[in-house]
Amino acid sequence: MRVLALDYGRARTGVAVSDPTGTIARPLEVVAGADLARIVQLIDEHQIERIVVGLPLTLQGERGKQARETEAFIQKLCEATAVPIVLFDERFTTNLAEQTEGAAADEDARAAAHLLSGYLTWATAAE
Repeated sequence: MRVLALDYGRARTGVAVSDPTGTIARPLEVVAGADLARIVQLIDEHQIERIVVGLPLTLQGERGKQARETEAFIQKLCEATAVPIVLFDERFTTNLAEQTEGAAADEDARAAAHLLSGYLTWATAAE
């Protein structure tokens, strides 16, 4: 199953994609803010079967302002595509992306890849 991950941000959204087996995550690109047209184009191009969107919870596990903005983005994404959408805790993905020095991909796309990698590991363990 090919999965697309989105690390949503008001200004920039990191995008990552899995391989066709849904086991390996790789950074793909960064889109401007909530560019739904580009995101839908990527969903179609890569034949995506599931979308994972990072939910930025606070360190206490609560929904703050950024989480509410992300949920509003997800509502719009639901209207733009029929592909199932899963929320996944994205705490620390930006920190991991910052520590991946020397990587060619943009930091936001690397954060999305870390998010996707965590999700794929969790999904495999849950099966």
